[in-house]
Amino acid sequence: MSLADLDDSFEHVKVKPNDPVDHAVTVVFDRPEARNAMNQTLRQETRESLAAIEDSDARVIVITASSESSVFLSGADIKEMQERTQIEQRRAGQTPRIFEQVGDHPLPTVARVNGHALGGGCELALACDIRIADSSVLFGLPEVTLGLLPGGGGTQRLPRLVGEGKAMQMVLTGDPIDATEADEIGLVEKVADPDTLDEAVTDVVESIASNSPVALRHAKQSVQSSHEMPLSAGLDHEFELFLGLFASEDSSEGIAAFIEDREPEWEGK
Repeated sequence: MSLADLDDSFEHVKVKPNDPVDHAVTVVFDRPEARNAMNQTLRQETRESLAAIEDSDARVIVITASSESSVFLSGADIKEMQERTQIEQRRAGQTPRIFEQVGDHPLPTVARVNGHALGGGCELALACDIRIADSSVLFGLPEVTLGLLPGGGGTQRLPRLVGEGKAMQMVLTGDPIDATEADEIGLVEKVADPDTLDEAVTDVVESIASNSPVALRHAKQSVQSSHEMPLSAGLDHEFELFLGLFASEDSSEGIAAFIEDREPEWEGK
């Protein structure tokens, strides 16, 4: 399925090619009547969107909520989850879930957090590579208040970002934190006022999208490997990725453009 085929074809997810800049794609959650709760339809539409974007000429993905939504994403649809048995829940949670699809996507992902990110919404933001938040939003993992624990990567990704102690506090109390504190502990990379959020996101996305698409994919893979490999193995992996890029057409173009003092024309090869 191409990006053109996705246009206006989904119920709860909107895909906007070349938004907010060329070579960027914005994925918008749009289920405001249910506070963007992740039902099966929203999950499937997100999966199909991410797969189509991977096969496009996009270089970066923005993930956000519609302006009509009061939250970024509110996590699982509790009514839908209540009706499942344990076996049905296991089947519904089979990988790749959207958390893994976002985290493992070859393209850089930027979370434009324009509403509260609680439960699965917080976990999806954690799965993104960069998080830029509206100053009015809250982040939290309240699953313990339901007799559960975060099941979308919250107990794994959060400690890697903010440290074990702060992650324990958020997970074990279920209490939310505001955007300012999220910025202070490293959960988000930038906080912006509501009227400057778009500008802040566009600045970052434009800077990413101006670079070689093949270099972006390799660079993301290399950074991600840093918490999956011992240092010596990670350094070897980084160098192999560097050598692979060194032989690419984009590398030749980038070096030539630098020497000739002009803008590079990337081919993604």
